[in-house]
Amino acid sequence: MANENKKNQIQIEVPNDEMQGRYANLAVISHSPNDFVLDMIFVAPNTPKARVQSRNIMTPENAKQLLYALKENIDKYEAHFGEIKPRQVNNNNGIMDFPLPKGQA
Repeated sequence: MANENKKNQIQIEVPNDEMQGRYANLAVISHSPNDFVLDMIFVAPNTPKARVQSRNIMTPENAKQLLYALKENIDKYEAHFGEIKPRQVNNNNGIMDFPLPKGQA
């Protein structure tokens, strides 16, 4: 059994230029019969444009595995830090309403 676990281990390497990651506060998800596309976007306050920080493309099976992994990790997070209370969805178009602070100079 121990040898089986060693066979299934994958060494994951993060390149130095990816080590810091990219911040996103919005995700747009689209799909076709064969793929799911996750666009991770940063929306800055008081700006009319937003920029895609990364695009991840995966199979429907991998998307469902991601769903399960997110659920498991959110459950662990909430057990440790308390419940995450999502903001309300704007019912007109299904887009999350992000009340961003107004910038001041």
